[in-house]
Amino acid sequence: MRILGLDPGLRRTGWGVIESVRGRLRPVACGTVASADGAPLAERLVALHDGLSAVIAEYGPQTAAVEETFVNRNPTSTLRLGTARGVALLVPALAGLPVAEYGANHIKKAVVGAGHAGKEQVQAMVLRLLPGLGAVGSDAADALAVAICHAHHCETQAAVAAGQRADLSAMAAGMAVRRRSSR
Repeated sequence: MRILGLDPGLRRTGWGVIESVRGRLRPVACGTVASADGAPLAERLVALHDGLSAVIAEYGPQTAAVEETFVNRNPTSTLRLGTARGVALLVPALAGLPVAEYGANHIKKAVVGAGHAGKEQVQAMVLRLLPGLGAVGSDAADALAVAICHAHHCETQAAVAAGQRADLSAMAAGMAVRRRSSR
């Protein structure tokens, strides 16, 4: 499965694409989509939209995951970040991708093992989990962490579903045996 992870920001939105095959993760590409600081908000959002649309068109992910934002002390900054996050949710949805959302602590716990890990710890684990990646910026590393978190979540869901199917098959087989023996 090819996964697009997004770390939304109005100035820079980090993106990372990974592949997950039977529990093995492989980096595909990563980077940032930037918008001009002095431009009107609508133009900045268009730049994010166009950049993320190009990433999806080039790398063909099958699913996407976006980091949830937290409310900070500055309401204006929070609103601007929220608009960028809206674009990060909208673009993959418009491309027909299922989009998941994860909180920062959930992502850190999935990647580092601790929900309150620092940015440096997250970046170090991303590099360790995706060997051969090379140096990446913090926005791209955060986006890759979102993708890794989603890969782990999808694997867990698949394992649970497989276990439930196996349990149902065993239960059905047991019922069939009981019916035959009661005849």
